[in-house]
Amino acid sequence: MKKLLAIAASIVLCLSAFAQEEAKADYGYKQTGFMSTPKVGAYIIGSYKYSDKEGANGGPGFGLRLIRAYVDGSIFGEFNYRVQFQAGGGTPHVKDYFIEWARFKEFSVKMGQFKRAFTFENPMNPWDVGVGDFSLLVQKFAGMGDRLGEANMGGRDQGIQIQGDLLPIGKDQHRLVHYQLGLYNGQGINAVDANKNKDLIGTIQFQPIKGLYVGAFGWKGTWTNGSGTELKRERVSAGLKYDVNNWTLRAEYATAIGGEKKESGASDALYVTAGIPVADWLKIYVKWDEFRVDGTSAKSHDMYSAAANFRLHKNLNFQLEYRHHNDRVLSSPNYNEIWLQTYIRW
Repeated sequence: MKKLLAIAASIVLCLSAFAQEEAKADYGYKQTGFMSTPKVGAYIIGSYKYSDKEGANGGPGFGLRLIRAYVDGSIFGEFNYRVQFQAGGGTPHVKDYFIEWARFKEFSVKMGQFKRAFTFENPMNPWDVGVGDFSLLVQKFAGMGDRLGEANMGGRDQGIQIQGDLLPIGKDQHRLVHYQLGLYNGQGINAVDANKNKDLIGTIQFQPIKGLYVGAFGWKGTWTNGSGTELKRERVSAGLKYDVNNWTLRAEYATAIGGEKKESGASDALYVTAGIPVADWLKIYVKWDEFRVDGTSAKSHDMYSAAANFRLHKNLNFQLEYRHHNDRVLSSPNYNEIWLQTYIRW
């Protein structure tokens, strides 16, 4: 009986191996299988904003932050693609388009239009930031209204990037090292290159324990403004992020180094964000956010905020935030804001 069972098991194993061999993908233009069903989704963020800032007239009031729709999927289980469109907050436009060869965790290649590999917060989805908007650091240094004058590019550019996760460690075999290195046009989304240079942006990150990342980022490039003037972008950033069991901590510092002449000195920025879960449906965030023109406190913009996220469903969130600003560039530096935002997706 044991021999019969052993023979049967061997036959099953052989048949399984044969079936796997038969299912192996063959490359070629006639191949029609091995393609996932495209996933189609969208999300909307609406808002009400009150401000007592001088000249704001209590506004801007009710508004639409954005509407985004996307399609993504995979071919052969190793070529991933994504296309994302945005309406609201300006002229409708393509936000992302890329294809990524991601067969190996250690090494993948992405080409198209996507987030710049600069700072921990920039690649995040607006749903996951926790407060009403990205930090001043990301806005001024990652391309969401850049300090040199580039319009809001959503932290994105067009280019090619390699990335990977190396050295599994610990009982959970989490990866110790994450790296990204990208070569970009430097002009932002939906724009051809305007000079002979390319922007080089990269990061190296370490995950000593699962969920805790400590990393550094670098950016060397050139942006050409509307008048044809080339402005250098040479920046570094360092920080950490921790997200485990719904507890969140992020802290980052960034500065412009040699060559950026927007101001007489090197501007810098810093933020610290903490997220505390109160219940499955309620998470409180507190944040300190600072941007310093010329790197001096005399020209600093500090913002202190607290936000409650009422996450009633994976795809439904209500966010109430209070902000206090101290912007010393303004004649009336102190003002307050209240933001209410609604998030829904499908």
